[in-house]
Amino acid sequence: MRKPDRPFFSSGPCAKRPGWSLAALEDALVGRSHRAAEPKARLREVIELSKRVLRLPEGWRLGIVPASDTGAVEMAMWSLLGPRGVDVLAWESFSTEWASDAQKELKLSDLRIIPGEYGRLPDLGAVDWARDCIFVWNGTTSGVRLPHGAWIAPDRQGLAICDATSAAFAMDLPWDRLDVVTWSWQKVLGGEAAHGMLALSPRAVERLESHRPAWPLPKIFRLTKGGKLIEGIFQGDTINTPSMLAVEDALDGLRWAEGIGGLPALIARSEANLAAVAAWEARSPWARFLAEDPATRSCTSVCLRFRDLDPARQPEVAKRMTAWLEREGVALDAGGYRDAPPGLRLWCGATVETADVEAVLPWLDAAYAAATREAAA
Repeated sequence: MRKPDRPFFSSGPCAKRPGWSLAALEDALVGRSHRAAEPKARLREVIELSKRVLRLPEGWRLGIVPASDTGAVEMAMWSLLGPRGVDVLAWESFSTEWASDAQKELKLSDLRIIPGEYGRLPDLGAVDWARDCIFVWNGTTSGVRLPHGAWIAPDRQGLAICDATSAAFAMDLPWDRLDVVTWSWQKVLGGEAAHGMLALSPRAVERLESHRPAWPLPKIFRLTKGGKLIEGIFQGDTINTPSMLAVEDALDGLRWAEGIGGLPALIARSEANLAAVAAWEARSPWARFLAEDPATRSCTSVCLRFRDLDPARQPEVAKRMTAWLEREGVALDAGGYRDAPPGLRLWCGATVETADVEAVLPWLDAAYAAATREAAA
């Protein structure tokens, strides 16, 4: 069997773009202050290129913020929540974390958690759009994504706060139905970790400038000063010191994305990878998608579970499969998320070549055969 040319299937940090090497970072402005003119121009370029590739609407602000996507989501929650009741859709690990923070850390008095099981979306119709709503667009740990934005009220009174870290650059986000969108460099474009991105609609900016949270805000969460948005954050003035190596790597991924045709090309690459897995899964005697509804299957974090295997054997078989695939050098970091049902998870975002996805699939069959023999011995 042919091995994948690049066996990188980690769901974060994700595979680098095709052809990447350390040479891509040779022009990084290391040893420089990020507040100097040239480094600050690179930070602004990350913002402007991201806006262009994602087709961010006119009037939206986009800033670079600390602590990856987690920092961006927490910044939005701590800065924006309070004036209205809050609904949180909790249907995989990270959305459950946001629900926990709203309940246990912010201690919101008017909070509704709308749960869903792994493999399924919660009841989207239960959301009350007189309230704020927090949700992930793509469940990185479950492989379940939102199929569209029609469930979000166009005349909503509350804010739609969307964690889109494994959806941005791979899925077509309905910006007119969203108010806050977050993502990180290390997901779909395979950048190195460090900072997150925070996109704010005019409605979100209005909330920031009219609302003062009831709780103390750490410095790295502060988006306003004297009741006005700190515009510098959205022009390349980062709140804390960024790695200029990571900045250069983010720029490399964005330039590559624009060079291959922008968002439509990125979406097409990711969907082709999902289609390759779907064709194999339809024939597989042992594997099935964790996402039960085909319309909700993720094209980035593709999660697989066992079809008929005894549940008691599944954790051990999954563990042995992951180790076998790594020993063979065909799929690195392909284990399912620790809180998800036992199985595998393949990152199939835009930086992964479809030929490598097609090449790894027979190896999954071989890994299953080897792991079930070992576990039975």
